[in-house]
Amino acid sequence: MEDLVVRDADVVDGSGADSYRADVVIDAGRIVSIVKEAAAAGCQRPRARRELDAEGLVLSPGFIDMHAHSDLALLRDPDHSAKAAQGVTLEVLGQDGLSYAPVDDRTLEEVRRAITGWNGYGDDVDFDWRTVGEYLDRLDRGIAVNAAYLIPQGTLRALVVGWEDREATPEELDRMRRLVAEGLEQGAVGLSSGLTYTPGMYARDAELTELCRVVAAYGGYYCPHHRSYGAGALEAYAEMVALTREAGCPLHLAHATMNFGVNRDRAPELLALLDRALAAGADITLDTYPYTPGCTTLAALLPSWASEGGPEEVLARLADPVTAERIRHDLEVTGSDGCHGVPVEWETIEISGVTDPALAECVGRTVRQAADLRGEPPWATARRLLVRDRLGTTILQHVGHEENVRAIMRHRAHTGGSDGILRGSKPHPRAYGTFPRYLGHYVRELGVLTLEECVAHLTSRPAARLRLPDRGLVREGYRADLVLFDPATVAPGATFAEPRALPTGIPYVLVDGRFVIEDGRRTDVLAGRAVRRTPV
Repeated sequence: MEDLVVRDADVVDGSGADSYRADVVIDAGRIVSIVKEAAAAGCQRPRARRELDAEGLVLSPGFIDMHAHSDLALLRDPDHSAKAAQGVTLEVLGQDGLSYAPVDDRTLEEVRRAITGWNGYGDDVDFDWRTVGEYLDRLDRGIAVNAAYLIPQGTLRALVVGWEDREATPEELDRMRRLVAEGLEQGAVGLSSGLTYTPGMYARDAELTELCRVVAAYGGYYCPHHRSYGAGALEAYAEMVALTREAGCPLHLAHATMNFGVNRDRAPELLALLDRALAAGADITLDTYPYTPGCTTLAALLPSWASEGGPEEVLARLADPVTAERIRHDLEVTGSDGCHGVPVEWETIEISGVTDPALAECVGRTVRQAADLRGEPPWATARRLLVRDRLGTTILQHVGHEENVRAIMRHRAHTGGSDGILRGSKPHPRAYGTFPRYLGHYVRELGVLTLEECVAHLTSRPAARLRLPDRGLVREGYRADLVLFDPATVAPGATFAEPRALPTGIPYVLVDGRFVIEDGRRTDVLAGRAVRRTPV
């Protein structure tokens, strides 16, 4: 007898087609049969060891978070309710060009320091891997949800070239090519970049193109955080389209937003650019989160010249009054490349997390508000935070536009990604609320997407980009990574005031046919594993 039958579910199967009523039978981690309209037809109902009455609930494929920063959280936090409770059954890690494999001992320490604001320093994690394959093997010991991995180009450059702003030598480029090939052979699904983060931003297009040729040969995709989301954003998008077209590589645009005042109402221009490329045969997808503020580290705003050499060099420059004044001028007057070419507006920069508890009074305030409390200029406050927190401060940037968010999420190339940073006292609520916010706010309340369209954006489209042959749809023979939610009540609990509150209206989530969320509560099941690249 089979393991489970889910009775009388309203199946939204991920294809975009209309929903239907069915009994869905699950056994050994897969969907073994789907009996449509079983009760109405009066036919023999399927039976199983366990029967779950799904009256009033939608059954859909589990959601795929195409942009996650859970690289260490999955290892340190077996519960991982931040994602499991949203119905996420697969996350894509290694984002924005910075993560923890491939590394050597030196690079690992540098990367840990550089992205402490994203993932913490990792004192509570045993870094017993160095290669991509070893990291994926570590995930295979058991995690809350499944995870795929992108090779981080910035980490790769730190390993081979260092943190200097210079072109790679031919020998260094050859080594980076070999490391990309090895990572893909070991199971990575593609390559990511953070082209406003050091050291990845120091790579010229020719270098990136050569790495993308390797990615294309292995059937992977390139996922850039491109060179600007502010001034020059359209040019930065066009650069990535042209680069991947030359390399023959599929392109997935990370958190594809149009932010800052210079880009208000300009989403149609971005979508027209993408439509022209798609019509010409380009293979392009993108992800977004359904919120207007962004989230990063305070150090990310610094100009690239100030970040050259790694974290210790950055701190040394901040400590020098003359150099610090030059940094201030770039930030406040010129518009640093780290702040997307736009002069920083300190009233839009909210401090969301610090690593030094002595700085906790700043959390929840903008840099300008924190500066006013001390009676000092905003740059003095920002500089003090950077130095005392050793670059670990996280921020929210309130620079987005709702009309752009809605326009982009309607596009046929769109998928969902939380870009969720789980660290800090007041993290961005997207880490805990992205997927129920799509379903509750943008589907039920606003009607920006139909339910069937939205589920397709969150399931089959990302599965197709990841080239997963048996995920992303409710189909016989597919893996039983599934979510049951109430379309009338599903909503995020997370707010900017209470960013870690869990969602409502998602009572059941299954990974590999096992309940990780049951009756709205996290079980102790660790059914997730590394999802490796499907060979071409």
